[in-house]
Amino acid sequence: MFTFQNVTYKNILKIPDLTIKESSITCLVGESGTGKSTLLKFMNHMLSPSSGTVTYKDTPITDIDPIELRRDVSMLSQTPVLFGETVKDNVEAGLLFANKPFVDETTLQEAIHYFYLKKPLDEKADTLSGGEQQRLALARMKVLDSPVFLLDEPTSALDEDLEHDVMERFIEYARNQDKTVIFVTHAKTIAKAFADEIIDITPFSLKGSAADER
Repeated sequence: MFTFQNVTYKNILKIPDLTIKESSITCLVGESGTGKSTLLKFMNHMLSPSSGTVTYKDTPITDIDPIELRRDVSMLSQTPVLFGETVKDNVEAGLLFANKPFVDETTLQEAIHYFYLKKPLDEKADTLSGGEQQRLALARMKVLDSPVFLLDEPTSALDEDLEHDVMERFIEYARNQDKTVIFVTHAKTIAKAFADEIIDITPFSLKGSAADER
């Protein structure tokens, strides 16, 4: 699905050859500043490498219209952006930007509850805690239902038990719907529990391992 050939970025990343498979769950781990978020941004063309080629479905990402690419490849940052005023506004926002039909309120509420967030749709989103905002953003991703999800530490504001439960829910949904997920985490237990492959990014290099090798 994604390939990286001789990719470099400043003095941060060097990727001679990397393939991320379709319908797989891939986790990026490594110390802060090693380029994990940068690698995610290559995959939806928020950043371009200094050299080398990144492809999506055998097409160089630079040849794909960014808007069309991002309708397939949805990215969620560690600190979610809030849209509009209410919980409902935020769950629907992805559909608006992707030019997809809106869904009924029952579907929106089910998506919120799926991630253990018990909030009414008309509640003000800016009153939610950081962890609640992260779960709200995951509900938005679920409703958006893109083929590919790029998640940058999507549960970092949650305690250990809730983080596991929320990630378990998202990965369950992704596997059931045949999605491709690439996520960043500093929690080794989360990486080992849910990833098919873990890519360990160290300064100017990377190393991959399959789940059954750990």
